[in-house]
Amino acid sequence: MSGRAREVLGFVDIVVGYKTYLEIIEPVIQGKKTLATGMTKEVDRVEAAIDAALNGQSCALVSGGDPGVYAMAGLVLEILATRNIACNSCDAGAEGGLSVEVVPGIPALCAGAALLGAPLTHDFAAISLSDLLTPWDLIEKRIAAAASADFVIAIYNPKSKKRDWQLNRAREIILEHRAGTTPVGVVTGAMRENQRIQLSSLQDLDKADVGMQSIVFVGNSSTFIYGDLMITPRGYSKKYDI
Repeated sequence: MSGRAREVLGFVDIVVGYKTYLEIIEPVIQGKKTLATGMTKEVDRVEAAIDAALNGQSCALVSGGDPGVYAMAGLVLEILATRNIACNSCDAGAEGGLSVEVVPGIPALCAGAALLGAPLTHDFAAISLSDLLTPWDLIEKRIAAAASADFVIAIYNPKSKKRDWQLNRAREIILEHRAGTTPVGVVTGAMRENQRIQLSSLQDLDKADVGMQSIVFVGNSSTFIYGDLMITPRGYSKKYDI
């Protein structure tokens, strides 16, 4: 959690968020008024936060990782625009307008990469395998495009109890463009108590223990394993004597 996030949580009147996220930060928000919703209730969560703010309460809407990466910042601003509620540079001084701050956090791809070593040192693509909001055929096109362009690929939402085949399909698509020995890192529960780190290869990814809290890093053609570290060179050795 960033210092600014802790600061904001310290002075707001109400904290709104997914139930599990509020439980994780419970020591930081003790004594605060809270409003929790369950999974897939993102719109309800955002509307509750906006309504609280419109009623004069300073409100923090909590996301996991960074609020702008597969999280709530976009939905907040989209709903404000849809409801024609002035905010920030739009017309913050207007009657009924709101001041909105997006507080940066540490997304799973950064936390996971730090635990693996340096898998994202060169160009990479982040792709979510959740087809709840994005059609699967579009997800497949994005996987194929990233794989053919030799991007390191950070895969979000790789697997759940109900979505148990998408990761293997993604593996099949990537294998059409790169070697089976390509290094793969799997980080589960990054920076949390249940943290687990696994190193594997693309051809053996189907044997890795992957779940809802996992993020999968598929290396590019130059990524290598050194000890228990996953490293993607930036290209310095081609230009300098290192």
